Amino acid sequence: MTCINGSLPNSLIFAVFEYPKEGIVDSRWIIVIALLLDVFAVIPGILSAAHAQDYRAMSCEDLWYARNEIYAERGYCFKTQRARAVFGRGCFPPYGDLSPTEMREVARIEQWEMRKGCR
Repeated sequence: MTCINGSLPNSLIFAVFEYPKEGIVDSRWIIVIALLLDVFAVIPGILSAAHAQDYRAMSCEDLWYARNEIYAERGYCFKTQRARAVFGRGCFPPYGDLSPTEMREVARIEQWEMRKGCR
């Protein structure tokens, strides 16, 4: 299953066109799919803005967790006892390699950790 812009599986779009009743595609479905594509394209920007505001109110512990959670989801091989206790050892592909968006998010969190004197 492939995704458009990393957000919506193509199969959701093709399902509408591969299963028309009597060879006719209801135009309402096309409109719904177009709206969904717009919503999924906007969500990452909204989430980033929400995260930036949340970081201001987060404790050092919360910031540490948020930063390392991003790495944990990407299979990072944790070395410290603290991280292993919380996230496990990890070590699965892509072994902590982050996307550009994830790298920016980690950098934002690290900035807040520096501002608050956490690191």
